[in-house]
Amino acid sequence: MITQKKYLVPFILVTSLFFLWGIANILNSALIAHFQPVFNISRAEALLVETAFYFGYFTIALPAGFFMEKHSYKKGIIMGLVLYAIGALLFVPAAKSLTFGFFLLALYIIASGLAFLETAANPYVTILGKPENSTQRLNFSQSFNGVALVVGPWLAGTLIFAGNEGDLSSLAAKQQAANAVVVPYIGIAVVVALVAFLFWRTSMPEPDKGEKLKFDFAIFKKRHLTLAVIAQLLYVGAQASIWGITINYVTALLPGVSKEDASKIYLASGTLLFVIGRFLGTWFMNYIRPQRLLAIYGLVAVFLALGGVILDGMAAVVSVLSINFFMSIMFPTIFALGVKDLHAQTKFGSSLIIMAIVGGAILPPLVGVIADHVSIQTAFIVPAVCFISVFLYGLWGYRVKEEVSVV
Repeated sequence: MITQKKYLVPFILVTSLFFLWGIANILNSALIAHFQPVFNISRAEALLVETAFYFGYFTIALPAGFFMEKHSYKKGIIMGLVLYAIGALLFVPAAKSLTFGFFLLALYIIASGLAFLETAANPYVTILGKPENSTQRLNFSQSFNGVALVVGPWLAGTLIFAGNEGDLSSLAAKQQAANAVVVPYIGIAVVVALVAFLFWRTSMPEPDKGEKLKFDFAIFKKRHLTLAVIAQLLYVGAQASIWGITINYVTALLPGVSKEDASKIYLASGTLLFVIGRFLGTWFMNYIRPQRLLAIYGLVAVFLALGGVILDGMAAVVSVLSINFFMSIMFPTIFALGVKDLHAQTKFGSSLIIMAIVGGAILPPLVGVIADHVSIQTAFIVPAVCFISVFLYGLWGYRVKEEVSVV
């Protein structure tokens, strides 16, 4: 068994968190495409959905860590779930008032809650069973994040886009389309609130908090960490940009394909490749060093992103969707290489790499500006440049070496 019987209910609850934050993440792709005609906004403005979301992670990651050091991981999870549910429920007044900024506030609050959940979930999984099975448990739990990435686009196509892709010139049509996001997010809020209640009522073991989180900026002398922060920032920016613009890209390159099908078929196919790539990449690491595999995946991703720029029609779409397979191992591999040999500074170094998620707030609007003012295909030059940094980090940036940072 993955875990002992006495830990089964806590393990199921913690595993559900991986699915819940995966759903919130991937639904942003649908919101971006859906909000453009509803609010008559550009792609760059719609991609502020990613900015609000990832900025929530960036600003709350450290406060979440400090909260759980002072109180407990269980209280941190409940706090995160409460914030998640509040943010989801705010979609109701945001839709009724037809206010894009209100939606951005709701997404920021959702992401603030997810920062608590992601900070707590991994250490929780490691203690819910025998230590020798901790890696197996973590991989099993993380697989539900992958399930969410595949299920999310299908749900978006069915619940958000279906019946809301016609003429949205009238206020009534806009209101109907805005209301389409209410049911799925109320459903999410109800599920999240239920999970919070179950956590509150369930006896949970408490993970060892280990070393206290200490600010020590001498850590930037660790060159491999500094470069990991930069590589992670650019990778997350590329991932958020690609997922955020995929539906628009498919409908632009394949005339006649609806947003519903772009989400349910094409985006879901891409995220499925992401999940497959994560499992195969983990297996490949039995034979190929992680840094070498990272460099290979990064280089292939560069060429696939450029394929999205220069190819046409279905070939371009396949090239862009295929990037997902090669993005799959980037975040965890950069993270693992970046915290190597940090010893007592590991917790602070980990926090810095997690905070690099802010790349998802910075780069998508830039991609949107290029898509609006040049072309949606040209916008893929930005992810291509980002993947060059990933390639270089896997090639030589990972090497552990003391060096005075320019930061």
